[in-house]
Amino acid sequence: MTASSKEDVPAAELRAKFEQILPHLDERCRRLYLASEAAVLGHGGIALVAAASGISTATIARGIIELETHPAPTRRIRASGAGRKPLTVTDPGLLPALESLIEPHTRGDPVSPLRWTTLSLRSLAHALSAQKHPIGATTVGHLLHGLGYSLQGTAKTTEGTRHPDRDAQFAHLNATAAAFLDDDQPVISIDTKAKEWLGNRDRPGRTWQPGKNPIKVDSHTLVTSDQPVAIPYGIYDLATNSGWVNVGTDHDTAEFAVESVRRWWRRRGCLDHPHATRLLITADAGGSNNPRYWTWKKQLHDFARESGLEITVCHFPPGTSKWNKIEHRMFCHITANWRGRPLTSYQVVIETIAATTTEAGLRVSAELDTGNYPLGTAITPAEFHALPITPDAFHGDWNYTLAPTPPRLSEEAETNQPIDPDVTWMLTDPALTGMPRSDFARLVQISEPYWDALAEAAFQRRFHRPRRYLHPQTSSLDHFHRLLTALLRRRKAATSTLLARLLGVTRTNLSNQFQDGHRILDLHKISVTPIPGSPARTLEQLQDRITSADDCPADQL
Repeated sequence: MTASSKEDVPAAELRAKFEQILPHLDERCRRLYLASEAAVLGHGGIALVAAASGISTATIARGIIELETHPAPTRRIRASGAGRKPLTVTDPGLLPALESLIEPHTRGDPVSPLRWTTLSLRSLAHALSAQKHPIGATTVGHLLHGLGYSLQGTAKTTEGTRHPDRDAQFAHLNATAAAFLDDDQPVISIDTKAKEWLGNRDRPGRTWQPGKNPIKVDSHTLVTSDQPVAIPYGIYDLATNSGWVNVGTDHDTAEFAVESVRRWWRRRGCLDHPHATRLLITADAGGSNNPRYWTWKKQLHDFARESGLEITVCHFPPGTSKWNKIEHRMFCHITANWRGRPLTSYQVVIETIAATTTEAGLRVSAELDTGNYPLGTAITPAEFHALPITPDAFHGDWNYTLAPTPPRLSEEAETNQPIDPDVTWMLTDPALTGMPRSDFARLVQISEPYWDALAEAAFQRRFHRPRRYLHPQTSSLDHFHRLLTALLRRRKAATSTLLARLLGVTRTNLSNQFQDGHRILDLHKISVTPIPGSPARTLEQLQDRITSADDCPADQL
């Protein structure tokens, strides 16, 4: 091209064209395009294009060389190996320093300043920069991913000590459930969901809301004494893939658990299984349906008699409640359904539970239970042993059947045999008690108001579950004899074994019952002088001790 033709292309026109095209091209395409324009202009074209585009002449010259070599089309902008080197190449100590911060126990200083931090990307970047490894938080994230690290939560996999019959119980439970289902008998999984405190309280999870308009909740979630609580007790029917939730408002007791099963049977169970004669209940081994609770079995037997069903119960081994069907068939969907939604009233709880569905066809019904279920309800040993319970041959403590028949009459509660008055007269002898009978009678009289206070204290110490010996039908010693045995034990007049045999109770029962007698003696600040020698072990030794004291004055308290 001649000089006159180059002059026909004003620099202003080139500049205008370049301003329209160059912003849309990457580095390589821009270099090749400008090189093609300069080649067309001929001699002096490189300088002219460089002046119009603002690109250096060396870059345009390199582009002309690339065009002359006819390069193959590629998506790469720069040649392989071009550009800045990675930090791991320019700073070889960067990766070891990063790993020492993340795992101080295995690589690095065990007293690393970040040992107890959250190990956020910014914290790691600041720590590396302080160690003369300048780096940004984003680059730290790329390096961690390259090392195989990722953000992970905790995994609930550690179950503690495994029961030796754990797997065998699972096999037994599965076989029992399969047999019931094959016989068209209902199989239900039961459990109590976590308590939910009502109110405008923050809840985990998020919900879709229009714009930036989140649900406003209280900034503090303190629980007050009058805070209403919802106790969801769930029943999941394996055969029909349906659920029932009884929402209680009082306490999670055995009576409440059985009442929940009773309501499910009346509302749903008898309709879904009209020909049922047996019922299998699978439950964990804790909470209100604990197999060690006599009240659980007593209440379950009452329901069996009402419904006419023979009820079989199979408990999961300890520490395996998460394998209960209701946990991952129903409770998880209820939790997902009310995530991020404050439970402001019982009506909201009921409606949210009832709205729970799944693609597999799960349908859940819910009902509010405003009944009172007091703590501390107990039954007597005679009542428990009269229940028609048939333990299974394999782990009868976990697997048992309750028949819908009345309690066995042969094991009705037995009345306590009255204590022989002659025995009482002998034990109150001043030679044994160290005080006249009239003084001891007065001590018993003034101590009477304290017994109720001691019983209430025991009630509170045991979290509203008093010992069975405090029950009026199982406690075989009255206050008089409890105080008497406590005094005789302090006097070392006789052994506990001898006193228990004379009073017609077991040694363990006696030891439990005279503990409050010791407390009453301490309340009155009574100082007791022990009788010299060893306590009497036989009736003859006790009588000899009384006879030998006839000729000498009794020790006084």
